[in-house]
Amino acid sequence: MELDIVDLSRLQFALTALYHFLFVPLTLGLSIMLAIMETVYVMTDRPIWRQMTKFWGVLFGINFVVGVATGIVMEFQFGMNWSYYSHYVGDIFGAPLAIEGLMAFFLEATFVGLFFFGWDKMSKRGHLTATWAVAIGSNLSALWILIANGWMQNPVGSAFNFDTMRMEVTDFAAVLFNPVAQAKFVHTVSAGYVTAAVFVLGVSAWYLLKGRHIALAKRSMAVAASFGLASALSVVVLGDESGYLSTEHQKMKLAAIEAMWHTEPAPAAFTVVGIPDQEDRETHYAVHIPWVMGLIGTRSINTEIPGIEELVELAKVRIRQGITAFDALQQIRSLPPGDTVPGNLRKTFEDNGHELGYALLLKRYVDDPRNASEEEITKAAWDTVPGVLPLFWTFRIMVGLGFFFILLMGVFFVLSAQHTLEKRRWLLWVAVFSIPLPWIAAESGWFVAEFGRQPWIIEGVLPTAAAVSDLGAGTVLMTIIGFVLIYTTLFIIEMGLMVAAIRKGPDPEEEPGSPAISSHVVPAE
Repeated sequence: MELDIVDLSRLQFALTALYHFLFVPLTLGLSIMLAIMETVYVMTDRPIWRQMTKFWGVLFGINFVVGVATGIVMEFQFGMNWSYYSHYVGDIFGAPLAIEGLMAFFLEATFVGLFFFGWDKMSKRGHLTATWAVAIGSNLSALWILIANGWMQNPVGSAFNFDTMRMEVTDFAAVLFNPVAQAKFVHTVSAGYVTAAVFVLGVSAWYLLKGRHIALAKRSMAVAASFGLASALSVVVLGDESGYLSTEHQKMKLAAIEAMWHTEPAPAAFTVVGIPDQEDRETHYAVHIPWVMGLIGTRSINTEIPGIEELVELAKVRIRQGITAFDALQQIRSLPPGDTVPGNLRKTFEDNGHELGYALLLKRYVDDPRNASEEEITKAAWDTVPGVLPLFWTFRIMVGLGFFFILLMGVFFVLSAQHTLEKRRWLLWVAVFSIPLPWIAAESGWFVAEFGRQPWIIEGVLPTAAAVSDLGAGTVLMTIIGFVLIYTTLFIIEMGLMVAAIRKGPDPEEEPGSPAISSHVVPAE
């Protein structure tokens, strides 16, 4: 079987991104929870809250270190495996990443040292400031990265310059306040908060089951349940906002997620379950709920959601318009250096240039898009349909887990307030076995966002197949094997350290009632 450089490059980036995203949600959520716990410590002066902050801080530190290392590798791939992408949109995509490094990562990396080594060298309020700086820096990192990713989903505030043959920023404020990016940010960080809350809840439940560190476990569980309930509710609400924006900006992604093969009369029904068949273009054994998709997707009862077949027909129109832009661009490039571009030629490109990316879809079938046949145009139009079956079910797994987290956190919030958790051991085991579930939901969300955008690396602007570096397939395959080996080793080490830290528990010198603590005046509980 011939190895395809595009598929191998996509596979490599997917593997490294999925692995890196194992650490991002926990970093986002734990950083905020640490700040909350230490705030309570500073306000109450109860040593148990200092103990909690330091214990969960150790787990945060292990996760943080591995996450940083894997994130750096991802950024190098843009230049190594996606060099044309970096050339074509680097002026736009690179700016948020540079700001993230200068503003957010340096802030986070600077104060994380103070968090770990400044406990006995700083005042309480000074150390609390450092902890909040770590939390703010972590979340600012996510903001700038998701601004960059949001632009890939909805490329606003930019235009193609035929003089430089690159995309350039025309309105940085539009890039910054891109509604898709903002929705992705709040949705992603909320998912991270849920991940951390379930993690703290599950570990605390394990301590209660083992009869260890009871005071720490109960308080940690109370924080996790309240923080997690608010976050889980936010995830669902903000996820709905992301779906609404997809109706406007990524219609094909939404149609594929819903396996909506044809436009339905408004308001469209929601398909709960089914087996999408992309070859026959129908969904077998589908179970529908009337009106729901229309209400969610358009927030109205009279607005249609276009189906896949109709969007493919629209793609054909856009491809032909892109061919016109491509022809005008080739004529402009053939002019002698220094010659003025004729007004009619410039107008032709300006009127059609926004569809240039659709012409590039034809590069898979013909070297010069102007020579494409109707059959090739049809094939390219159908290429705009991502894999429906995996998107359909991955989305439903993510949504189902989202509602499960609301139920889980709601139950633990009530029982924690009633101080009856230790009496329901079966429920504590549910919390323990739920620890992996937020990561499944988060990875599913990443898959829906990125796989659902295919065949585009920049939605409607640059096809993924046109963005890769001119590397040999064997070279990329060898790097994939290397990354798998290294990352597997890192994962084993990281899991070993996390499990060892959890088994060890908090520092015995800071257990309530120990000499280190009893020497202080402890307020009554």
